[in-house]
Parts: sequence; C-alpha cells; structure tokens
Amino acid sequence: QSLVSSSKWLQRYGLKRNKLSLSQILSQIGFQHRKDYVTTLGKPVASRYADGLFPQYKRAQDGSVYNLTAKKELILHFLDCLMGAIELYQQRIEWLTSDSRQIFGVIQERCIVIVLDFGTAAPTEFDLCRDALSMVLVEQVIQIARFNLIRAAQDLMKWQQKCTPVSEHTVKSAVTWLWKLDHMTAVSHTSSAEALLEAMGDEAVSS
Repeated sequence: QSLVSSSKWLQRYGLKRNKLSLSQILSQIGFQHRKDYVTTLGKPVASRYADGLFPQYKRAQDGSVYNLTAKKELILHFLDCLMGAIELYQQRIEWLTSDSRQIFGVIQERCIVIVLDFGTAAPTEFDLCRDALSMVLVEQVIQIARFNLIRAAQDLMKWQQKCTPVSEHTVKSAVTWLWKLDHMTAVSHTSSAEALLEAMGDEAVSS
C-alpha cells in the first residue's frame, strides 16, 4: 500500500535530492546528442562530430542518444549511490511486508474504526484473527490518534460508543475486549453492512 507513499519517504532518505533517476544521471555524466532542423535539407539532422569521439548511450524509452563524458571515478560514485538506494528500497519493502503490515498494510489515517466480521470461522481461525488484530493494535494503532472496534453480529457489539483517544491503556483495553469475545454469535445477512454503517456514522472517522 505504501511503498510509494514514498515520495515523502524518498525525500526523507535523500533519493530525490541525490538525483538518481536515469535522466538525471545521464545529464551529469554526459550531454544529449542533438538534432536540429536544417532548412536547406528540410528535415532534422543530428550532428556527427561526436561520432566515435565519445561512448554513446541510447535510451530505450524515447530513442534519445547521450554522449558520455564522465571519468571512471564519477561513474563509480553513481554506482555506489545506486547500490545505497537499492539497499534502502529493500529495507523499506522488508518493513512494509513484515508483521501486521503484511496483513493490514500501513495505517496512515489518524482516526479509524476496525470492523470485525468473523463469520463462521472455526475456533482456530477465530484465534488467528484475534492474534492478527492484537498485533495491529499494538504495532500500528498505538501510533495514531483515535480508534474504535465494532463487531458485526445480529446484536452489533462496540468496544466504545465513539472513537477513543489512543494510549497504552486504551490499546490494552481493546486487546482485552477482543479476547473476551465469544467465538460464535448470532449473525444476519445484513450485519456486516450495519457494522460498516455504524462505523461511518462517527463523523471523526477517516477510515
């Protein structure tokens, strides 16, 4: 979900500032081989003075040709920068696909309601769901502003009437409430929709 909420992440780690896109690198290690319109010929013509004088690189995207003038040291500098950028991306991907983020993505909103619809889950699946929900509460919800939990059922169950400020105490309280829920409860065909409508009825909620 958030790998490329990375424009902020890229700026944070200096990847934009370090000018590491292909076009940015090419502009720093060479110059574009230009075409100009020749009136007498009535068509664009590329200069030929650089042919054989410089190594050339042709971009697959648009066919533009760059004459490469950089010394080996500068090329190696960009190689180091790119390897560093790749390592940061790998770390970012590992973080985004670990723990509760692997299941829920990254929660970015400041005020949320989590709607629980366990359906007819077997007891082991029910406990796995509660383990995952506990993880997201402890790892991610603890970092936002307000939250609530609503269980979809024939008799809808709410942890709190409205979204509650986040604190260690309220997160622990929510986890305790979660683990006190009965495995089976009466459900109806409309219980999921009713729980969602109830969640959306709190004007403070953003997600």
